[in-house]
This record gives sequence, structure tokens and C-alpha cells, in this order.
Amino acid sequence: MFNSFSEIAVPTTQIDLSLFNIDNYQLLIKREDLIHPFVSGNKFRKLKYNLQAAQEQGHKTLLTFGGAFSNHIAAVAVAGKKVGFKTIGVIRGEELKGKIDANPTLSLAKKCGMQLHFISREDYKNRAAEEFIKSLQNQFGAFYLLPEGGTNNLAVIGCEEIINEPANSAQYICTAVGTGGTMAGLVKASNENQFVLGFSALKGTFQTSEILKYTSKSNFKITDDYCFGGYGKIDLELIRFINEFKEKTEIPLDPIYTGKMMYGIMDLLKRRQFTENSCIFAVHTGGLQGIAGMNQKLKKKNLPLIE
Repeated sequence: MFNSFSEIAVPTTQIDLSLFNIDNYQLLIKREDLIHPFVSGNKFRKLKYNLQAAQEQGHKTLLTFGGAFSNHIAAVAVAGKKVGFKTIGVIRGEELKGKIDANPTLSLAKKCGMQLHFISREDYKNRAAEEFIKSLQNQFGAFYLLPEGGTNNLAVIGCEEIINEPANSAQYICTAVGTGGTMAGLVKASNENQFVLGFSALKGTFQTSEILKYTSKSNFKITDDYCFGGYGKIDLELIRFINEFKEKTEIPLDPIYTGKMMYGIMDLLKRRQFTENSCIFAVHTGGLQGIAGMNQKLKKKNLPLIE
């Protein structure tokens, strides 16, 4: 069963903020990244009920979308192999077709049996269009459709389960934000005394409208102040922070999502932007498989690697 991915108890770690010259706050990190090396964090949560539904509906194939270093593509490929689904990944960028073996994410997906279907960036913009989905059904036959990033109603229900006992005493719940599904689940599960703060990995806070599809609560805010210029963008300052954080806490962060979130949390703590003496509950959503691909890029630019 797919639930076997979560057989281990997911620990919540308290960070010694004195290591960062910060006092009068409490910071907890829920280590969702420890669920599984590839089907980790919010990817496990989003897939949990979707794969149950796919099984109940008698589907044999999962089809989804993603880019060159997509955590979602890797998770669907690995989970599909474990549970017994055929998997199809519709990949953004035809130029990647001849570079599969050189790409850590795509090569992993291929090894797990995922059929990779490359399309142009222009066509990729139409991935949610009914006509485009029908063309994929004509080409590949029946499949259970997982949207890019995995966000849908069942995914949000899964993400609600991230909230646990340690989170209940926190005044703030923090998460990285991609499509908004994880944050939607956290907002739904939060109590009236909590505020959910999302750190967008992309420019803009357009995910707000996505979150409001799933909840009427308003106790949340998304900031893109720490997106470092946009999705997949990184600089020397963020690299140094990620490596320093791991050295001091033994907790690895990924450069796309959790590294940016934690950088933002630490900056806000140092600037006393949280209520004094409050507790911050941060969710480590995984995504560590993306480090290998990012290090390839950093090496080409002669920049330090993420350790």
C-alpha cells in the first residue's frame, strides 16, 4: 500500500536559535522530508489520497506534468512504480529529449519506468485545456490525471494532515509555496489563533486565488520577498545560507523551496517581524532531490555547491 511510505514517525525538531544570534522566539521544523527520499513532504501528502482514488476507480496509468527538475515528476515516478501504476510524464521543453541521462530528475523517472513525453513550452501553457487533455487520452489511452504540482481537492485534504500536536501551540505556521495546494491544506487545518505565512518560490502571490478555491479562511498571507528573483533562481547568499543552516542544525534544505522559506523566516526573526516570544512552526516540504540538478548548474557557473 502507498501508506507504507509514511511508516516512520515524522519528527518535529526545535531549532536552537542562539546559533543564529536570535532570542525570544521558538522555531519548530516538521521534518516531512524524512518520509521518503523522493516521495517526501508535500508530494507524499498530495499523492496519498489521489493514488487511493486512482486504485478505487480501476486506473492503471497516472499522467502528470512537470519541468526538468520537478519534484512532482520524481515523486509520481517513484510512487507509481512502488504501487504498480504505469506513469507518463508530460515534460516542458522539447530540448530536454536528448538530455534525459544527464538530468538527475528525468533519469530517475526513466529508471522508474515513467514514459517521458516532451512538448514545446508553448504547448505546455495549454496543459489544463480540455482539448489538450483529450489529445493526450487519444494518444495514451485512459489515465488518472494529476495536475502540475499535484494540487487538487484530494491533495489539499492530504496536506491538512501535516498539522499535528506540536503545531497546535504555534502562533505561526510557515511553508514554501509553489502551486498553493500545500498552503491551502495548512490554512484549512489551522485554528483561529494561528496565522499561516507562505514563502513563494516564484515571483508574485498569484497562489492566493488558488488557496481561496479550497477555503474561506483569511488568516494567511503569501510573500515573494524571498523568491530570489523567481522560480529556480539562486545566488551566492542563498547558497551560503543553505550550507550554514545545514552545518549548524544538520537539516538539509533545497534551493527551490525550503531554502528560500527558511532564509525568509530567519530574516523576519532577526527583524522582529513576528510577535515577541511567539512560536513558529515551519514545514520542511522535502524536495531534496532537486539539489543534484541545481549543483550541475552551479558547477557550470563556478559557484559553490550546495552541500
